[in-house]
Amino acid sequence: MRALLTVLAIAAVAACSPPAIDLNEASIADLHDRMQRGELTSEAITTWYLDRIDAIDQNGPELRSVIEVNPDALTIARFLDEEWQVSGPRGPLHGIPVLLKANIDTADRMRTTAGSLALAMHTPAEDAFLVQRLRDAGAVIIGKANLSEWANFRSTRSSSGWSSAGGQTRNPYDTRRSPCGSSSGSGVAVAANLTSVAVGTETDGSIICPSSINGIVGIKPTLGLISRSGIVPIAHSQDTAGPMARTVRDAALLLSAMTGLDSNDPAMADVPESVPDYTANLAADGLEGRRIGVIRNYNGKGRNPDVDRVFEESIAAMEAAGATIIDGLELDIDGVGKYENTVLLYEFKADLARYLEVSNAPYKSLEELIAFNEANAETVMPFFGQEIFLEASEKGPLGDQDYSKALRESKRITQTAIDKAMKDNELDALIAPSNGPAWMIDHINGDSFSIGSSRFAAVSGYPSITVPAGFSFTMPLGISFIGAPLSEQTLIELAYAFEQATLVRRPPPL
Repeated sequence: MRALLTVLAIAAVAACSPPAIDLNEASIADLHDRMQRGELTSEAITTWYLDRIDAIDQNGPELRSVIEVNPDALTIARFLDEEWQVSGPRGPLHGIPVLLKANIDTADRMRTTAGSLALAMHTPAEDAFLVQRLRDAGAVIIGKANLSEWANFRSTRSSSGWSSAGGQTRNPYDTRRSPCGSSSGSGVAVAANLTSVAVGTETDGSIICPSSINGIVGIKPTLGLISRSGIVPIAHSQDTAGPMARTVRDAALLLSAMTGLDSNDPAMADVPESVPDYTANLAADGLEGRRIGVIRNYNGKGRNPDVDRVFEESIAAMEAAGATIIDGLELDIDGVGKYENTVLLYEFKADLARYLEVSNAPYKSLEELIAFNEANAETVMPFFGQEIFLEASEKGPLGDQDYSKALRESKRITQTAIDKAMKDNELDALIAPSNGPAWMIDHINGDSFSIGSSRFAAVSGYPSITVPAGFSFTMPLGISFIGAPLSEQTLIELAYAFEQATLVRRPPPL
């Protein structure tokens, strides 16, 4: 009898207990609908993600995509819940957890490290401008994402996703494989459902590659669309932050929230003051009547049969959805690589010194960071060195003729190539494979990049979006939509229609 009563008591308690929530693959709209119905709160959502970070990021498979969680995240979520009850939601991001790459300033109890132990105690006095925008939108900044140290601009033999402050981030589809970088943690955390959405940054491929390789959507905006204030830089002529999400709609919502005119960022001079709603015209038939140009001279063409197959399947899917395909385009960007490298080295030295000075960092120059790395080589440089740091330190001021020529030529070559292809063929967008499949993590030899198309948009400063397009065995592959300056609205509409026509994303088997 006692055993029966015990069973009945357990059953009664179970019947009265609220059901366990499952937020895997939940979109922002899903979360808000459930919050509106009273089934969820921001506190419950934030708790679920924090518990999952603890279970599979810090423990379990140890993805190491989150470098630290925000100790005030639950307090912020409770405040936003109370505000919702009193005055309703501020907008679509109210109460939604957002993860930030650890090179983005926050004036709270978290650090802005860029993945380096040199900045382990770095606490900026002000939020980055985009962080202010997210807080105003009601987002819960849940933590900081791990990254390739110094945004993958320290060594020529680096391993994507490794940082001295956060260790090695791992691909959730196969933890032996690279997450790509430098926004590695942002991409892995979104793919593995450790956050709703995340913010990455890109100089060349650092949003597109980790998004593609981790099977999510990533938007690399037009240079200057999102403020660069309060972000640890590489190069002002290419740097931008951007949204990373599991769906095009969620990425568009985050982009709208991040966008806003910052008078302190000179790159924003041509950006409209009004912030568009990038989700306003999303439709499943958004490819109907659009003209899409196929880039055939992307880096690594023909090196992987699965990339070729997925690309051809993607082209066929767009054509079936009503798009007009203009095939066989070869954009002439020969020689741009050497110019880009020169620009990045010059600007890194100058821009980093400026950032370190204004952000209350403990070190004030590239030379001081080089000395720190040498003095702490066992922990900071156990796998690879600082060849890029050393090369950049030898560059002169931005007034040097070599720099001026490299900047002028890199922009001319890439912008002319894209502008000509778009104009001559009356295109709405260009497409190319985003990347090849993820390679094995290799701390001895470093990364094995072989296929990619990020340089077209990165160097020109034009926008691009990567969307899940298929798989090579179990590893995700993406396709990139590239467009004219400030054509994000069009690219998002095309990407959304492609996403709805294919629906290939599937979560990692964690």
